[in-house]
Amino acid sequence: MTDQPIVEMINVSKAFGGVQAVDDVSLAVAPGEVVGLLGHNGAGKSTLIKMLAGAQPLDSGEIRISGQPVNISSPRDAKDLGIETIYQTLALADNLDAVGNLFLGREIRQAGLFLDRRKMLSEAREVCAQINPRFTNLTSPARNLSGGQRQSIAIARAVYFNAKVIIMDEPTAALGPGETAQVKELVERLKARGVGIILISHDIEDVFELADRMVVMAGGRVVGRVDTKDATREQILSMIIMGSASPAAQISPI
Repeated sequence: MTDQPIVEMINVSKAFGGVQAVDDVSLAVAPGEVVGLLGHNGAGKSTLIKMLAGAQPLDSGEIRISGQPVNISSPRDAKDLGIETIYQTLALADNLDAVGNLFLGREIRQAGLFLDRRKMLSEAREVCAQINPRFTNLTSPARNLSGGQRQSIAIARAVYFNAKVIIMDEPTAALGPGETAQVKELVERLKARGVGIILISHDIEDVFELADRMVVMAGGRVVGRVDTKDATREQILSMIIMGSASPAAQISPI
């Protein structure tokens, strides 16, 4: 990892009417780093990542990519800046295969007119082999694939389009032990490629296994930040439940 974060959210806030969903929150992710974002439902996690993903505008604050201020006003802006979001639903078209889903909306065409299926299949095979060498079923509809295979497609899509940061929302929800282990392998491969990851999960064991740092939110604010190696499960659960940090959980700017 380098000292320069890939992405920084600095003092960002968002309100909906009289409800302050996110209140003066800062968050940074370095290359090859996994940051676990934790908190109860309503803590502000989803609103925070929606601002980074371009789905919600900021009321105040700043987003920087590799140290440069950027304006993210739409999901397309976020994607163009290398920010990809893998939601719990995965946003896959069930009737399309891995190739169709990987290039959905960004298809490769010949002479700007006709779909280049052969080229897309070749590119999909290469990127999927990098992400999950065991996944070779590229031509079956997504509805026929396992949860782990569907995750592989979503992650391969992000990697193919040069994601610098991937937001993963509950990546192991509803997966069995084998597929959960497979997703964890995918995260390790992404880290090795220098991709920064924001991991949102209610499974504290997954977060302890995968995250380098943890950020806990409650009531729209950050209530604790701690390096995973220095944290205990009791400490993190206390912050989540009580909505305040223990003395050992230092509240640093990022």
